[in-house]
Amino acid sequence: MSKLFTSRVNAGAVNFAMLILRVVSGGMMFTHGWAKLNSFSAKKDGFPDPLHVGHAVSMSLTVFAEALCAALIVVGLLTRLAAIPLVICMGVVIFMVKKGAPLNENEMAILFLAAFIAILFAGPGKFSLDHVFGKGK
Repeated sequence: MSKLFTSRVNAGAVNFAMLILRVVSGGMMFTHGWAKLNSFSAKKDGFPDPLHVGHAVSMSLTVFAEALCAALIVVGLLTRLAAIPLVICMGVVIFMVKKGAPLNENEMAILFLAAFIAILFAGPGKFSLDHVFGKGK
């Protein structure tokens, strides 16, 4: 019980927290990307194009971030590198696609953005493939 009230940092708890953050945020984002990938042909022409690179290219970049990069984050492989496209993707959603929308329409993207920024800065933690291969510090 005393561990709940201490201000000391416990490395094991931080590593476990990073595992939970990676698996939950990456896993939830992967479901969005997988759904987009499965309906790519049907939705590519109407997908938002906030960067003016074309609807299909915008959807391809989004699927890359939400499916592939999210899967890499779940397993903790190339974690910080994989977090960058997700941070950009969520930033585009918040500040371009849903610009001016009420908070309740942006709250999920804001939560994902915060999680992926935390992963970008904190790294994957000990329970990751990056740590196994010697890249996760």
